[in-house]
Amino acid sequence: MLRRSAAGNIRYALKAASVPRNFLDGRVEELLRTVGLDGLGGRPARRMSGGEQQHLALARALARDPAVLFLDEPTASLDPTATKAFEDVVQSIVAQNIKVVMSTHDLGEARRLAGEIVMLHEGRVIETATAVSFFNAPQSAEARKFLSGDLLV
Repeated sequence: MLRRSAAGNIRYALKAASVPRNFLDGRVEELLRTVGLDGLGGRPARRMSGGEQQHLALARALARDPAVLFLDEPTASLDPTATKAFEDVVQSIVAQNIKVVMSTHDLGEARRLAGEIVMLHEGRVIETATAVSFFNAPQSAEARKFLSGDLLV
């Protein structure tokens, strides 16, 4: 996080995306609302909780109006309450027709959020399937082993 307020962090991302000055304040408020941080724009970003910082990072990424959003283990260090809040925001982003590609080792999170699964192991694609197919009838030995709780080493 930059040494600015939450709103200042988002404003920085919007300026980098060449958003016209007269749209900045409205877009900052919209993004804070989208990620569940409305009312926290004045808070110093570095004093926010880990979950709030994840939401703020998401707002900064959304400032560029992406068609696809890549998230790498976004809930790895969050407690269950913060994880639930973050997942809710991700689902609302998907509902806005933004494609989300997310890496996770959390099977529960994959079950809750995924439409499609691409399982990787040792840099190779092991299996690609809809989430329902992957969890109900995995095709590869590695996927079956992983889903049964074994570590792939």
